[in-house]
This record gives sequence, C-alpha cells and structure tokens, in this order.
Amino acid sequence: PFCSANSTIEDITELIRNHHWSKLKNTDPNTVILQLFNSDADPVLILRYFCWSTKELRASHSLLLTGRLLHSLVVAKKYPKIRSFLHMFVKNGKFTSVSTIFHALSTCSDSLCRNSIIIDMLMLAYVKNMKPHLGFEAFKRAGDYGLKSSVLSCNQLLRALVKEGKFEDVEYVYKEMKRRRIELNLDSFNFVLNGLCKAGKLNKASDIMEDMKSLGVSPKVVTYNILIDGYCKKGGIGKMYKADAVFKDMVENGILPNEVTFNTLIDGFCKDENISAAMKVFEEMGSHGIAAGVVTYNSLINGLCVDGKLDEAVALRDEMMASGLKPNVVTSNALINGFCKKKLVEKARVLFDDISEQGLSPSVITYNTLIDAYCKEGRMEDAFAMRNSMLDRGVLPDVSTYNCLIAGLSREGNVEGVRNIMNELVNNGMRAGLVTYNILVGALCKDGKSKKAVSLLDEMFKMEKEKKWPNIVTYNVLIKGFCQKGKLEDANGLLNELLEKGLIPNQTTYQIVREEMMEKGFIPDIEGHMYNISGTS
Repeated sequence: PFCSANSTIEDITELIRNHHWSKLKNTDPNTVILQLFNSDADPVLILRYFCWSTKELRASHSLLLTGRLLHSLVVAKKYPKIRSFLHMFVKNGKFTSVSTIFHALSTCSDSLCRNSIIIDMLMLAYVKNMKPHLGFEAFKRAGDYGLKSSVLSCNQLLRALVKEGKFEDVEYVYKEMKRRRIELNLDSFNFVLNGLCKAGKLNKASDIMEDMKSLGVSPKVVTYNILIDGYCKKGGIGKMYKADAVFKDMVENGILPNEVTFNTLIDGFCKDENISAAMKVFEEMGSHGIAAGVVTYNSLINGLCVDGKLDEAVALRDEMMASGLKPNVVTSNALINGFCKKKLVEKARVLFDDISEQGLSPSVITYNTLIDAYCKEGRMEDAFAMRNSMLDRGVLPDVSTYNCLIAGLSREGNVEGVRNIMNELVNNGMRAGLVTYNILVGALCKDGKSKKAVSLLDEMFKMEKEKKWPNIVTYNVLIKGFCQKGKLEDANGLLNELLEKGLIPNQTTYQIVREEMMEKGFIPDIEGHMYNISGTS
C-alpha cells in the first residue's frame, strides 16, 4: 500500500513533483515505479523518486528496473540526468559486473542506439570514478554487442589507461577504435603516442605519427614533444640522435618548438652525458626567442656538475640569477651533489648553509647527499649531526638516509651502530629495501660473518612479494666475501645459484671469478655455464 487506499498515481506524481517526501514514506518503491512507468509519467520524476527511495527507504532496485529507467531517460533526451545518475551508480552502488549490466540493458531494449548512449556514458562514469579497468571492459563488451562508443569517452579511457600504465590495453583500444570506425582526433593520437612512448615502443609510436598524417590529423607541438620525450627516456642506443631527428622534422613541418621541447632535449642530452650538445640546444632556444626557465637552467647545471665542470655550473647559476630567475632547492641539490662527488665537502656545506639564507628549505635529497659524503669520508659524527639537523627542521629521513648511515657504519666495522640504525628504520615504519640488504650483506662478509650473510640472503628470498629478492650485486658481495675467507667451494655454490635464479653475471662477477678464484688456482665448476663464466675477459 502507498499514501492511502484512495491515492491515485496522479496524486503520487504530484507529491513527487512538489517534493512532499514525508507523505511518500509508506509507499512500496517497486510498485510505485512500475505504476509510474505504466502511466507514462515524466522519466525525470521517476528518476527523482528512484533516487529518493534508494537513499531514504533503502530500496534495492533491480538492474532491469534501472535499465528501464535509463532507456526512458534516453528517449526523453535527458542526457545530463543520465550522466549524473550513472556517476552516482558507479560511485555509490554495490559492485555489479559489467556483463550483468550489459545483459540487463539488452533485455530492456534491443535498441542499439539507446544502449550505445547508456554504455558510452557508463564507460565515462567508470573512468571518472577511477575504475578504468571496468571502463576498459565496458569498451570491449560494447564491441561484442555492436554498440558505438564516442571519441570523447574513448579519449578519457585512453588517458586513464596510460596513467595506470596499462599500455597493452591502450594499443587494444586504439586498434578497436580504428576497426569500429570511431573518428580519432588529435587527443586520441596524443594519448596513444604517450602510452607507446612510456612503454618504450618507439617504433610503433613512429608508425602512429604516420597513421595521423594518412587520416588527415596534423600533429601539433604537443604531439612532437611526446615523441621527443619518448626517445630521450626510452630510445635505447642512439636515442638522442633519434630525438634530435624528430625535432628537425618538427621544424621542417612548420611546427614551432616551445619551452617544453627545448627542456626535454636539454635534459635528455644532459642525462646522456653530452653536455656540449645540451649547451647547443640551449643556444638554439635563445635564437628561437624562447626564454630559458628555472627547469632549463637546473638541467644544465646538473649536467655540468655530473660532467665535473663545477666552475661552469656555478657561472651558469650566476647567469640564471642575473636574468632575474631565482634558483630553487633543485639548483642547490645539483651543485651540492657536484661538489660532494669531487670530495669538496666543505664547499658543498657552504652551499647548504646558503639555502636557508635564500629563503628556501633543504629537502631530504639535500640532506642525504651531504650525509652520504660525510659517511664516505668516515666523518660519522658529522653525518649524524646532519641527520639530527634534518629532524630538528621537520624533514623526515627516508630509506636512502638510513642506507647512507648503514654503509658508513659498515665501513667502520661498527656492527652495533648498524643494528641500532636498522632498529630505528623499522621503528619509524619503514622497510629495508634491496640496497639496504646489499649493504648489510657486504658488512657481514667484511666482518667475517658469512653464515649470517647467507641467512640474510634466505630472508630476502622469503620477501619476494615485496620485490626484495637478491640481485646480481647481492651475489657479487657474497661471492667475494666467501672467496676472501678462502671458502671457494661455497663461492662456487653461489655462482651456480645465481645462474639458476636467472640472474645475469656482470663485469664485476667475471672479475671476481678471475681474480679471486681462477688466479688462485681454483677452476669454478659451473653446470652448463663453465665457458660463459671462465671464458669472459
């Protein structure tokens, strides 16, 4: 029963229209909705009652009823209402499988047009509610059902899949869009290009550029920037030559480069340790009338520091300031790191002290760089003083901070100190990473505690789910430790173990085998790998 025994559907419709919800509290939701449908009531009023009864009466409406409501809204062309409803359906509703939703909608109506509109909006709702995996499933099933998807929803799906790192899914969506004749636009191509570049599939990315041109879509500066960035970061051998070739092609096609273009190339050349090429791009940037920003200068200053050209780096910092740009903590970090690598720790400390005078705050990277430098010089007291300083300033140490301290204490043979730092690391809610374990393995080997080092190796294998399993560095440290203690058979066993685990020996491994085993008259017995190990120079 609802309202009263004499209530008509017209009475109920009027109560819904005027939001007189208190008079509808005794209604049976499913009965009312069915009667509203049968009386051809305004679908917006049905939606209003549907949402109210769900929230206030905790009514559980079937998918078939939901599907019927959505179809009526499509017929009435109430698209904003549908979008809003589906957003709330995905956000607040209990999990319902995509296949069940498709089945319910197709049961309600076999209209491809209506179902296409609803599913397209559902796909968008999944993406906006950070459920791209369900959006992807909806896209796939739309193809199975012969439903059309809009380029807008597909683009949002592509963007979300790239962000999630689902690069194979990105390729699938792209191929399906072409197969289903969904008209791709510039955004579509840019998202696909970005995904392929992040996945390191640069050849396929280049093919996409050709697809664009054949379909009459002109690449813009953003498109070229994506491809240039891809080559700089994932281009492999000759990557900067390829990146530069894309840049030249861009200019030849009349596309003007912007600050992002030049910053990407400069950073790429710097990371490729080709500072002279980076400086040439910097000059070309000026010739195009584009002013260098803080990001540009920071890349170059860091590149010069890595190349050991500290005087030039400082001069560039001064030039940056003279141009009216204010250095930031990234600038200082690059210079401090450069001086520390040259073992000019006192000059690095002066730069550190200047940070506060510039109104900036040192970051955890700043502190870690100096702590590492002090530890490498054996100045553990200064290292701990720096750690205490960062705590006083509210900068929390990270795993790298502790790794530096553990390595420094290990070099001194301070086992008790290492134990204390490990306890502090755990007590601060952090977990030791692979680098930490490698340092500890090295410390135990140095202290003559090979058995404990091997037990630590076993512990690492138990934590495989946390991606802390031993790497080639771990084995190199252990093998060398055993060799130096004269335990060559044990070292030989570890050689076999690392190969069985699928690890690839590096030059350090070969050097240890040659100098610590073969030159001492011990020929390693490595099952199936004798030639590979002993025959490598």
